[in-house]
Amino acid sequence: MRIALHQPDIAGNVGTILRLAACLGVPVDLIEPMGFAFSDRALARAGMDYAAQAEVTRHADWAAFEAGVTGRIVLLSTMGAVRLDAAEFQLDDILLLGSESAGVPQSVHDRADLRVMIPMRPGFRSLNVAISAAIALGEALRQTKGWPE
Repeated sequence: MRIALHQPDIAGNVGTILRLAACLGVPVDLIEPMGFAFSDRALARAGMDYAAQAEVTRHADWAAFEAGVTGRIVLLSTMGAVRLDAAEFQLDDILLLGSESAGVPQSVHDRADLRVMIPMRPGFRSLNVAISAAIALGEALRQTKGWPE
Protein backbone atom coordinates (compact mmCIF):
# COMPACT_ATOMS: atom_id res chain seq x y z
CA MET A 1 0.00 0.00 0.00
CA ARG A 2 1.24 3.47 -0.90
CA ILE A 3 -0.14 7.01 -0.93
CA ALA A 4 0.59 9.20 -3.96
CA LEU A 5 -0.10 12.93 -4.10
CA HIS A 6 -0.49 14.48 -7.56
CA GLN A 7 0.88 18.02 -7.61
CA PRO A 8 -0.15 18.92 -4.05
CA ASP A 9 -0.44 22.62 -3.34
CA ILE A 10 -0.96 22.96 0.42
CA ALA A 11 2.15 22.23 2.48
CA GLY A 12 0.25 21.66 5.73
CA ASN A 13 -1.86 18.90 4.19
CA VAL A 14 1.23 17.16 2.81
CA GLY A 15 2.86 17.39 6.24
CA THR A 16 -0.22 15.82 7.83
CA ILE A 17 -0.20 13.00 5.27
CA LEU A 18 3.53 12.41 5.83
CA ARG A 19 2.86 12.13 9.56
CA LEU A 20 0.03 9.65 8.90
CA ALA A 21 2.24 7.63 6.57
CA ALA A 22 5.16 7.56 9.00
CA CYS A 23 2.97 6.37 11.86
CA LEU A 24 1.39 3.61 9.77
CA GLY A 25 4.48 2.59 7.80
CA VAL A 26 3.07 3.51 4.38
CA PRO A 27 5.37 4.99 1.70
CA VAL A 28 4.41 8.26 0.01
CA ASP A 29 4.98 9.37 -3.59
CA LEU A 30 5.02 13.12 -4.27
CA ILE A 31 4.37 13.91 -7.93
CA GLU A 32 5.74 17.32 -8.84
CA PRO A 33 5.43 20.14 -9.45
CA MET A 34 4.22 21.01 -5.98
CA GLY A 35 2.72 24.37 -5.06
CA PHE A 36 5.33 25.00 -2.36
CA ALA A 37 8.97 24.31 -1.56
CA PHE A 38 9.55 20.91 0.05
CA SER A 39 11.33 22.77 2.85
CA ASP A 40 8.21 24.87 3.60
CA ARG A 41 7.73 25.59 7.32
CA ALA A 42 4.03 24.67 7.13
CA LEU A 43 4.98 21.17 5.95
CA ALA A 44 7.39 20.76 8.85
CA ARG A 45 4.91 22.15 11.37
CA ALA A 46 2.08 19.82 10.26
CA GLY A 47 4.36 16.79 9.98
CA MET A 48 6.07 17.54 13.29
CA ASP A 49 9.09 15.28 13.79
CA TYR A 50 7.25 12.38 12.15
CA ALA A 51 7.55 13.64 8.57
CA ALA A 52 11.31 13.08 8.56
CA GLN A 53 10.64 9.39 9.29
CA ALA A 54 8.24 8.94 6.36
CA GLU A 55 9.44 7.01 3.33
CA VAL A 56 9.06 9.62 0.59
CA THR A 57 9.81 9.33 -3.11
CA ARG A 58 9.65 12.49 -5.19
CA HIS A 59 8.85 12.24 -8.90
CA ALA A 60 9.63 15.04 -11.38
CA ASP A 61 6.26 14.61 -13.07
CA TRP A 62 3.41 12.19 -13.81
CA ALA A 63 5.40 10.29 -16.45
CA ALA A 64 8.24 9.64 -14.01
CA PHE A 65 5.79 8.39 -11.40
CA GLU A 66 3.84 6.23 -13.84
CA ALA A 67 7.04 4.59 -15.14
CA GLY A 68 7.61 3.07 -11.69
CA VAL A 69 4.05 1.94 -10.93
CA THR A 70 3.75 -1.75 -10.13
CA GLY A 71 0.35 -1.96 -8.42
CA ARG A 72 -3.10 -0.61 -9.19
CA ILE A 73 -3.65 3.12 -9.14
CA VAL A 74 -6.71 3.79 -6.97
CA LEU A 75 -7.81 7.38 -7.47
CA LEU A 76 -9.78 9.02 -4.67
CA SER A 77 -12.16 11.38 -6.41
CA THR A 78 -15.49 13.06 -5.85
CA MET A 79 -16.26 11.70 -9.34
CA GLY A 80 -15.31 8.14 -8.40
CA ALA A 81 -17.48 5.33 -9.75
CA VAL A 82 -17.16 3.09 -6.67
CA ARG A 83 -18.10 4.03 -3.11
CA LEU A 84 -15.33 3.52 -0.56
CA ASP A 85 -17.46 1.04 1.39
CA ALA A 86 -17.87 -1.08 -1.79
CA ALA A 87 -14.27 -0.86 -3.02
CA GLU A 88 -12.03 -3.93 -2.75
CA PHE A 89 -8.41 -3.04 -2.02
CA GLN A 90 -5.26 -5.03 -2.75
CA LEU A 91 -1.93 -5.06 -0.89
CA ASP A 92 0.00 -3.29 -3.65
CA ASP A 93 -2.55 -0.54 -4.34
CA ILE A 94 -1.42 3.06 -4.70
CA LEU A 95 -3.97 5.48 -3.24
CA LEU A 96 -3.73 8.55 -5.46
CA LEU A 97 -5.05 11.95 -4.39
CA GLY A 98 -5.12 15.09 -6.52
CA SER A 99 -4.22 18.62 -5.61
CA GLU A 100 -6.52 20.52 -3.30
CA SER A 101 -7.29 23.20 -5.89
CA ALA A 102 -7.56 21.22 -9.12
CA GLY A 103 -7.80 17.48 -8.41
CA VAL A 104 -6.15 15.54 -11.24
CA PRO A 105 -6.26 16.11 -14.99
CA GLN A 106 -8.61 13.95 -17.07
CA SER A 107 -5.70 11.88 -18.43
CA VAL A 108 -4.72 10.86 -14.88
CA HIS A 109 -8.36 10.18 -14.01
CA ASP A 110 -8.63 7.95 -17.09
CA ARG A 111 -5.39 6.10 -16.21
CA ALA A 112 -6.63 5.04 -12.75
CA ASP A 113 -7.42 1.35 -12.40
CA LEU A 114 -10.12 2.10 -9.83
CA ARG A 115 -11.86 5.39 -9.01
CA VAL A 116 -13.21 5.58 -5.47
CA MET A 117 -15.39 8.20 -3.81
CA ILE A 118 -15.95 8.73 -0.12
CA PRO A 119 -19.71 9.03 0.46
CA MET A 120 -20.85 12.33 1.96
CA ARG A 121 -24.15 13.93 2.82
CA PRO A 122 -25.94 15.69 -0.05
CA GLY A 123 -24.91 19.29 -0.56
CA PHE A 124 -21.30 18.84 0.53
CA ARG A 125 -18.61 19.16 -2.13
CA SER A 126 -15.43 17.57 -0.78
CA LEU A 127 -13.30 16.63 2.20
CA ASN A 128 -9.83 17.91 3.05
CA VAL A 129 -7.22 15.86 1.16
CA ALA A 130 -5.44 14.74 4.34
CA ILE A 131 -8.74 13.61 5.89
CA SER A 132 -9.63 11.77 2.66
CA ALA A 133 -6.24 10.04 2.67
CA ALA A 134 -6.71 8.92 6.27
CA ILE A 135 -10.25 7.61 5.72
CA ALA A 136 -9.34 5.67 2.57
CA LEU A 137 -6.04 4.38 3.95
CA GLY A 138 -7.78 3.14 7.09
CA GLU A 139 -10.28 1.15 5.03
CA ALA A 140 -7.59 -0.19 2.69
CA LEU A 141 -5.38 -1.30 5.61
CA ARG A 142 -8.38 -2.91 7.32
CA GLN A 143 -9.25 -4.92 4.22
CA THR A 144 -5.68 -6.00 3.50
CA LYS A 145 -4.79 -6.60 7.15
CA GLY A 146 -2.01 -4.06 6.74
CA TRP A 147 -2.26 -2.28 10.09
CA PRO A 148 1.07 -2.16 11.99
CA GLU A 149 1.48 -4.66 14.81
